[in-house]
Parts: sequence; structure tokens; C-alpha cells
Amino acid sequence: MDKYVTASFSGGKDSTAMVLHMIELGEQLDEVITCDTGMEFPEMYDHIARVREVIEGAGIKFTTLRAEHSFEWYMFDKEVTRREDGTIRHGFGWPSTRSRWCTQHLKTNLMDRYRKNLAEQYDIIQCVGIAADEAHRAERDQNKGQRWPLIEWGWAEADALAYCKAHGYDWGGLYDIFPRVSCWICPLKSIGEVRMLRRHRPELWERIKEMDARIRTPGADYSIQQFNSHYTIAELEDRFAREDKAAEEQTSLDRWLL
Repeated sequence: MDKYVTASFSGGKDSTAMVLHMIELGEQLDEVITCDTGMEFPEMYDHIARVREVIEGAGIKFTTLRAEHSFEWYMFDKEVTRREDGTIRHGFGWPSTRSRWCTQHLKTNLMDRYRKNLAEQYDIIQCVGIAADEAHRAERDQNKGQRWPLIEWGWAEADALAYCKAHGYDWGGLYDIFPRVSCWICPLKSIGEVRMLRRHRPELWERIKEMDARIRTPGADYSIQQFNSHYTIAELEDRFAREDKAAEEQTSLDRWLL
């Protein structure tokens, strides 16, 4: 079968640098594939649209995969069978490190099915944007037919970001705030990232609080109710509010001392 080169494209700095530089080098690249979770930052959607123009302008196919159901449907409405007693509840609740249902249903399953269909027609090479300073991730995931161009080029994450910025891509400043630009709602963010989300994107933080309140409605029965492995949303809100108050008091004290 003919060789068919695809690239997994999340829109982040690593996959963006990989795709753009492959085009710049004139390497074979037949199709770029992205999965739309519906929960990306608005600036990320703008960025993806801009890069798509470059990809399609180079004569390369661009494919967007979307699940049949939304993030919120899986979170609140999907029927889930309890393993312990076989009873049914509705919704997975918040994703967690032990139950990354969002990645599975909104990304991995879609990509696997799509590539399986392609593999019936072609000899598939899948390019994945893993940077050289995270090469251990590639070592854990050595599937036949995968390629990691950034590792081949010796590009670290900082190199990928610098390349993108040198070519005029800045994600509306997202990377100036967050070290990683994943879905804005992701509970797997560090405390620092959640703190920055609350500070810089209060409208998205309010949406998270609204969704958390829905999970905690009396009588609700979801799989995971805690936002992350350490805190509920209410506990995080209380922690951040106390931090803000302490910072304000310190600022007032510093001014008085001056």
C-alpha cells in the first residue's frame, strides 16, 4: 500500500511547530487530524483556524473529528453502570487521573477509529508532536508506524514555542499565562494553573463553578464529584480568596511602611 503520512494536531505549541516545520521542509504530509473537544480556549480555536489556512494552502488535507456527544453530555447525562452492584447512574462527573473519560471519548476513540479506516487503504505513518525534552513519552508509546519529528530535530518544548512565536503565532497570549494550553476545564491542571485561570479568565472559572454546582445538586449521583485529587471547587475558591485577601493586606502594609 502507498505510504500516507498524517499528523496529530492539538493546536498546542509542539504540534503546531511540528506541522509548520514539516511544511517548511517540504516533507511528505498528507493529512493533519485534530479532535475538537468543544472545551478549548476561544483563542485556541482562533489559532487552529489560522494554522488550518496554512495547511490547506499547502494542499494538505485538514480533518476535524468531533464526538457524537458533548463534554457536558458525558459529564452529566451518559448512563454509567456501577461495577460494584450493576446499578445505573447518570454522568461520569469530573474527569480524574483514574478516569480520563474526556480523553477517551472525545479524542482517543475518534482518532483510533479514523486511523483504522485509513489503514485499510494506506501504510500509515503517524507524526506526533512530542518534544525532545519529553522523549520518555515516546518511549512509552512506541506503536508501529509512529514518528516524532521534534525529537528527530532535537527540539525541546522551548524551541517549539520560540519557533511558533518567530512565525507570528501567540495564541492570544495564552502561553504567557499558562505553561500548557489544554482544555480550559481540565481538572488535571496544577493548582497554579487553576489559580491563573481564575485570575485571568474569571468567566471560564464561573462556568466551572456552575458545572460543579450541578454535580452537587441534592440527589445527584455522579462518578467523580471532586474537581481534582485534592480539592473541591468550593475548597479551591476558599483557598484562592484567602490568598487574595492576604496579598491585599500585604500590599497595604507595604504601602504603609513606605
